Amino acid sequence: MMHRFMAFFLSILPAWTWAEACPDDAHAQLDTLTRQVSQWDDSYHRQGHSPISDELYDQARQRLVHWYECAHQPLPKADNPLASSRGTLRHPVAHTGLGKLLDESAVSDWLSTRHDVWVQPKVDGVGVTLVYRQGRLHQLISRGDGLLGHDWSASGRRIPGIVQQLPDAVDVVLQGELYWRLNHHVQSMKGGLSARSKVAGLMNRRQLSDAEAARIGLFVWAWPDGPSDFNERLATLTHWGFTDSQRYSHPIENISKAAYWRTHWYNAPLPFASDGVVLHQAARAPAERWQASAPYWAVAWKYPPVKALALVRNIAFQVGRTGRITPILELEPVRLDDRQISRVSASSLKRWESLDIRPGDQVSISLAGQVIPRLDEVVLRNATRVDVQVPDTRAFHALSCWQLDPGCEDQLLARLTWLSSKQGLALPHMGRETWNILIQAGLIAGFLDWLTLDAAQLATIEGFGDRTRARVLDNIQSARQRPFSQWLKALGVPPAARNNLEGDWQALVAKDTQAWLASDGIGPGRAAQLSAFFRDPQVRALAETLRGAGIDGF
Repeated sequence: MMHRFMAFFLSILPAWTWAEACPDDAHAQLDTLTRQVSQWDDSYHRQGHSPISDELYDQARQRLVHWYECAHQPLPKADNPLASSRGTLRHPVAHTGLGKLLDESAVSDWLSTRHDVWVQPKVDGVGVTLVYRQGRLHQLISRGDGLLGHDWSASGRRIPGIVQQLPDAVDVVLQGELYWRLNHHVQSMKGGLSARSKVAGLMNRRQLSDAEAARIGLFVWAWPDGPSDFNERLATLTHWGFTDSQRYSHPIENISKAAYWRTHWYNAPLPFASDGVVLHQAARAPAERWQASAPYWAVAWKYPPVKALALVRNIAFQVGRTGRITPILELEPVRLDDRQISRVSASSLKRWESLDIRPGDQVSISLAGQVIPRLDEVVLRNATRVDVQVPDTRAFHALSCWQLDPGCEDQLLARLTWLSSKQGLALPHMGRETWNILIQAGLIAGFLDWLTLDAAQLATIEGFGDRTRARVLDNIQSARQRPFSQWLKALGVPPAARNNLEGDWQALVAKDTQAWLASDGIGPGRAAQLSAFFRDPQVRALAETLRGAGIDGF
């Protein structure tokens, strides 16, 4: 279960976790974030619905703590995320929360001061208290606020996964997690699947069909008055019919073992959703001293986050080779899968406009293919909507920016990068960075200026060593030997079948739209593009330059 308490973060959050700068309007943003977190708490704990993933919620809570510090305001003393889920039925033993450790170093430090520690998967479900009288289930109480919960006894008696009659006539109080049964669920591949919300919704509705009840399981993770020996606890729970507890509990001696089980359960098929592991020290306080707060004997270590909550600092616009404008979100750096991410693409101008992302907004990002940062959604909007200057879409197109005119830096650089790529002339060691250095050095102001560079000019570039200069000169020479077909691709001719681009430059220029349309496989749109390309004055000027340079076909 997701245990949410502001105080937890104050005690377990390393000082370096929030290295991000304070927002300029910390006071205004703090109010917005505080209200949103409060709404999430109410939705999760009272209504049984999670409008945001656990990992994004945790990050929002951490940011809230940081922003209170930025605003030089004290943390609200009465901030209790569980308040809205308070019931009327008192738990015999309080439900403790769980502090969260953020990384291996923190886990290692925690383990170093403890012995007889066990690890279990952190089942993603709904916390409950089970009260047995003379071995028979007497009450099932929802977690509520940890002290007072709701009476779910009627629904609990319909759930086959809950043992109704223990084999021993004992009075006992247990705590555990009601979970939604899943078939060979691999958390790293499928995520949580809103499994917890399904259980919460059904239990809050208090009307269970037999089919629904059969899909609910129980994982017992605490026996407050149980024996001090952890093995004895597990053996007795198994004897009573709570078999999950022993099946998914393992002793650990060090961080390596803890990391092993965390990785294993993250990637192995399980019958429930889970969001990390819980480390239990066998020795714990007497049950009468348990409180609705994080205990010293248990702690959570979440799975690697698959999403990060990123604060948008600015919106930049990148113009590609064909004139396509792509909004780039410049972010307060965040870490995801051991990578620091400070920029993410909004994919297209249309998508950015539909999402209406502005500086100060908070967005969810993930990694596509575990490599490329991807914008998922807007999580929280800044109350202040900052104006953003958007490039004029009419100024950029497939035939714009062959020269370093104002605003053309991005598109010209993209054209040059394409020219030297495998799709173009395939010039080794001539990537975007090299082209940018040549532009910044003032040696390139037009698309083909590089063809006339010599050793003396390259020698003026600071940081360009002998090896780099030799590579550039070799590429200039080899580019002159490339065949006509490669040069067409390097210029960015609209795609067409090879047999439609036969002949030299003059033969291709002579074709009008109708002639292109008569070619196999070319429709009206592509015919218009080809005709416009070969008749464009700037393209023709480039062709004349290439003819003067002795390039084949021109």
